[in-house]
Amino acid sequence: MKARKLTLEILLSVALIIMVLNLSCTLAAGGRHTVGILPDGRVVATGNNDEGQCNVSGWIDIVHVAAGFSHTVGLRDNRTVVATGRNIEGQCNVLGWTDISMVFAGDWHTVGLKDDGHVVATGKNDEGQCDVGGWTNITQVAAGHAHTVGLRDDGTVVATGLNNEGQCDVGGWTNITQVAAGGWHTVGLKDCGTVVATGRNNDGQCDVGGWILDTLSDEPPGTYHLTISSTAGGLATAPGEGIFAYCESEVVNLVAEAGSGYGFGNWTGDVGTIADANDATTTITMNGDYFITANFEQITPQFDLAISSTAGGMVTAPGEGTFTYDQGTGVNLVAEAEEGYRFVNWAGDVDAIAHVDAASTNITMNGDYSITANFEEKPSINWPLIGGVIGAMVVVGLVILLVRRR
Repeated sequence: MKARKLTLEILLSVALIIMVLNLSCTLAAGGRHTVGILPDGRVVATGNNDEGQCNVSGWIDIVHVAAGFSHTVGLRDNRTVVATGRNIEGQCNVLGWTDISMVFAGDWHTVGLKDDGHVVATGKNDEGQCDVGGWTNITQVAAGHAHTVGLRDDGTVVATGLNNEGQCDVGGWTNITQVAAGGWHTVGLKDCGTVVATGRNNDGQCDVGGWILDTLSDEPPGTYHLTISSTAGGLATAPGEGIFAYCESEVVNLVAEAGSGYGFGNWTGDVGTIADANDATTTITMNGDYFITANFEQITPQFDLAISSTAGGMVTAPGEGTFTYDQGTGVNLVAEAEEGYRFVNWAGDVDAIAHVDAASTNITMNGDYSITANFEEKPSINWPLIGGVIGAMVVVGLVILLVRRR
């Protein structure tokens, strides 16, 4: 009895191992469910089934499966498609599809690649993730949360849909042999084995710059590493700082951005293939392993001095208008009154002026200042009054003189 029980347990264990091995032929993982194809073309599924996404027991002759957040898609060997699960957004409306070579599932949409290189899509399209009708010469597709990616036969890539994280910024990609889409990011494998990525990187999911992977190319081009650093005062923002892998002869964009109070100086290091080592935005051609540095220089802040005057005079030094000076510069100020006028004072931003009541003084430039030289008309001479005063003084003097003589 114990021997029979042991034999049964062994048989059950072997059967379980065989099932796991069979499942490894084709697998797909959705939001909360897992799908697999058995060797005879039947499909098994496990996990959350609240939307019917695991109702695949009747499927036969399946050669490929894909799983969305809560729906499942299967490609039959006759190039037609079946789907089950959530269909509120129409993601399971695939019964009319024919001549399909690949199927992929986003969270709420489904994409199919046709034998002739065209693409079809159904489901939620609020972000344009299903706008693939004009795509041609596509050899592979991928679907993310709300975006769709297509690989052309010339190695370039197209994308449509939600681009809030830059997940569709693939316009400059070339020599791509494979694409994949995460929820909010997109990844491409180049023919030399290097990897490019774009989109959300909050968890480092796009930090693939140093990867060199196996490829299907018979004679893949060589690969080289580019190591980028920077001095204090700024950063190399494109492609970034660190170690990056590129295909041989690939042209890489370089962008250096200076911080506040600094300016870009130049690129130093292995600069032989940099288009312009003195330009913050330039390119480098990868013909070897290169080490380069973005250099930044501290710059002196500059400030504007705006000078004006009221009627009756003018500022002769440095003049009137707006002048720009380095921080800390001492500027001489000279105000000259016209005939009949006199200088009164300086008004405005006068805290940095040495003597606000002096027509000749100076100002120290530690900010943007606006100042005005004020003039006023000199008081006129009242000759009759002066004559009357003098006459009165003469009379008083004569009276005093007469009194003394008596």
